[in-house]
Amino acid sequence: MPQHKKIYLASKSPRRRELLRQVGIDFEVLLLRDSPPRGPDVTELVLPGEAPEIYVSRVTQEKAIAAWQAIRSRRLLAHPVLAADTSVIIQQEVLGKPANRNEAISMLRKLSGNTHQVLTSIAVKYHDHLLQCTQKSEVSFANLDEAQIKAYCDSTEPYDKAGGYGIQGFAARFITHISGSYSGIMGLPLFETTDLLAQLEHLEPN
Repeated sequence: MPQHKKIYLASKSPRRRELLRQVGIDFEVLLLRDSPPRGPDVTELVLPGEAPEIYVSRVTQEKAIAAWQAIRSRRLLAHPVLAADTSVIIQQEVLGKPANRNEAISMLRKLSGNTHQVLTSIAVKYHDHLLQCTQKSEVSFANLDEAQIKAYCDSTEPYDKAGGYGIQGFAARFITHISGSYSGIMGLPLFETTDLLAQLEHLEPN
């Protein structure tokens, strides 16, 4: 996609904004509802028996479609919309964002001394086109003692991040190895994102 074209980013993640700026993509944030009274535009509950890969792909697709519907209903200029969802997976369990300190501590205990997967699915919606892919990375944690876990969970860092940690923050001290996409672990795999936007360029009408 030519860099002079703008997209909507259907995410409130500051990391995703930072990553898009890093590669020179012009964007405008399009926020979806995530609270009452009308309820969220997209719920992020894992369905019974739903595999992690299916879950992250489904939620991302729902976000992209809801965002495109919001563009139409708000009568905004029609630009492609980019949606994404990141989940941390350990032993087939999906770890989302911890709701409180106890949840954050529990997540860090599970990650300590183990290797987990980070799945980030991205989708681009524009008129009748919907392009999507899911990027998988692996992250290995050192063994953490209770003092390290609780000190980290006393900070503000765990609470808006899948799995309760940020690779670009203080938790980098815990990580012994990564395999895959660093930007994908942050929440937006840049190679795959720019590739989808380039594919979309060829699908757009003249």
